[in-house]
Amino acid sequence: MYKVKVNDQFLFEVENKDSAFFVNGEQIQFDLSSIANNSTHVIYQNKSFNTELVELNKGDKTCKIKVNGNIYQISIEDQFDVLLKQLGLDNLATNKVSEIKAPMPGLVLKVLVEENAEVKKGDNLLVLEAMKMENILKSSTDGTVKKVLIKQGDKVEKNQILVQFN
Repeated sequence: MYKVKVNDQFLFEVENKDSAFFVNGEQIQFDLSSIANNSTHVIYQNKSFNTELVELNKGDKTCKIKVNGNIYQISIEDQFDVLLKQLGLDNLATNKVSEIKAPMPGLVLKVLVEENAEVKKGDNLLVLEAMKMENILKSSTDGTVKKVLIKQGDKVEKNQILVQFN
């Protein structure tokens, strides 16, 4: 059984057993037809839905899907996630990131944060040019910037520490 949350608002219990699909304990009948790599056509209760997987994050067990042009944020918990939460061990899975390192050698084009700035997971930290491409480095965690060790125009090497967090 999976707990599926849609847009942090709607919660469903989803289960697939004996080739049958159940949502909140009720069996659901639908037809699927794969259109392209990440696109599927679904017929449910005589209605047609075009679906597309927009973004997938296996580590967080989240994804974004587009259904008939509307985007939905989905998060999924399996029975192990529920058990970890019941035991109070769910926060152990999130690793605390204390620094951002350069993923490759390059040139710092722009620094987007300053010391003592509050950042959220996914916030842009800096722009690094490598192999004639601009790469935006994002925060992999929520936190406060302790120190920015680079400035615009600096040349950096792979694994060089760029930003430190508290």
